[in-house]
Amino acid sequence: MKSFLYPKINPPSFMWVQPENGVMSKVHEWIQPITAITDPEEAKNAEVVILGVPLSRSSISASGASEFPEAFRRSWRSFATYNLDDDIDLSEMSVLDTGDVPMHVTDIRKCHENIVEASAAIHGDFRNSKVCAIGGDHSITAMMVKGMHKANPSERIGILQFDTHFDLRDMSDNGPSNGTPMRNLIESGVVEGRNMYNIGLHGFFNTKDLKQYADEKGVNYFTLRQARKKGIEETVLQCLDELSSKVDTIYLTVDMDVLDIAYAPGVPASTPGGMTTAELLEGVLEVAKHPKVKAMDIVCLDPLKDTNAQATVKLGTHVFLTFLTGVMLRQRASN
Repeated sequence: MKSFLYPKINPPSFMWVQPENGVMSKVHEWIQPITAITDPEEAKNAEVVILGVPLSRSSISASGASEFPEAFRRSWRSFATYNLDDDIDLSEMSVLDTGDVPMHVTDIRKCHENIVEASAAIHGDFRNSKVCAIGGDHSITAMMVKGMHKANPSERIGILQFDTHFDLRDMSDNGPSNGTPMRNLIESGVVEGRNMYNIGLHGFFNTKDLKQYADEKGVNYFTLRQARKKGIEETVLQCLDELSSKVDTIYLTVDMDVLDIAYAPGVPASTPGGMTTAELLEGVLEVAKHPKVKAMDIVCLDPLKDTNAQATVKLGTHVFLTFLTGVMLRQRASN
C-alpha cells in the first residue's frame, strides 16, 4: 500500500532511519512511514494510523499550527517507546505514518475538501485502525469527522472535546474557521448537538450567545471548575458512559488551548486558568481506554510561538503517546 494510492495524501516530509539491529527503543525508530510497507494486508492491519493535517489559514487567531505535523515528527527522538507509568512498551503496536494532506495556498474551501477526502480514504481502508490526525487548526476536526461519516454513513458519531472554547461560532461570520467546527458538524447533520461533550471551558473566553446556542442544541459541557470539583477522571468517565449509550463511534478532539498558558505557551489562543499538563494527560488516557473511541486529533499547537525547548510540541507528542497507551491498556483488558 503505497502513499500514491491516496491522491489527497503526500508522503511524510522526511523519514527517520530505522536501526540496523532492529531494536526499537525510541519513537522515531518505531513508527513507520507507509511508503516502507509493501504488503497491503500488512498495512491494513496497523493498529494506529497517523495523518498530518497542516492547515492554519482558517484560524481566527494568527497561527502557525500548520507547522505542527513536521515538528511533531521531529520530536519523536525525544521519547522512548516504554511508558514507565503503565509498564507498557508501545513498540509492541504497529503504527503507520501516512503523511500529510496537501493544502491549497489560498483556497481554504479546497483545503477542507482535501481533508474530507483523505479522511474518508483512511477510514475506509483502515477500518480496524485508530486514526490520529495531527493538525492544524480546529477547523480540521469537522472535516476529519465528515470524512469518517462518509466512510461509515450508518454509524452515529459522538464527540468528546477538551477545549477552552465552545467552537460554535456562526459560519456566516467568517466561514468555516477554527471557531466553528462543532457548529459545522451540527448544521451539516453529521453529529447531533446532544452527542457532543466538551470538557475544559473556563474564564472569559466565550461569549454568552455561544452558551445559549449550546443549550439550544443540547450540547453537553463541563466547565473546568466543574470538572475539577467532580474530578477529571470521573467527569471523563461520565461523558463516555453517556456517549456510548447513544452513539456507535466516539471521536476525541484535543484543542491544546485547553491548557493553561503556563503549560502550553505555544498555542495561538493561549489563556490563563486552563488545565494542567497532568489533568489533560489523565483525561486523554481515560478516553483512549474506551472501546468506542476510534479516532482522535490534536489541534491548535503553534511551534512558531513555542519556547526554544519546544515545550508545547513535546507536550502535544506526549498527548499522542498517552492516547496510544490507553489503546494498549484497552487491548490488554479485552484479552
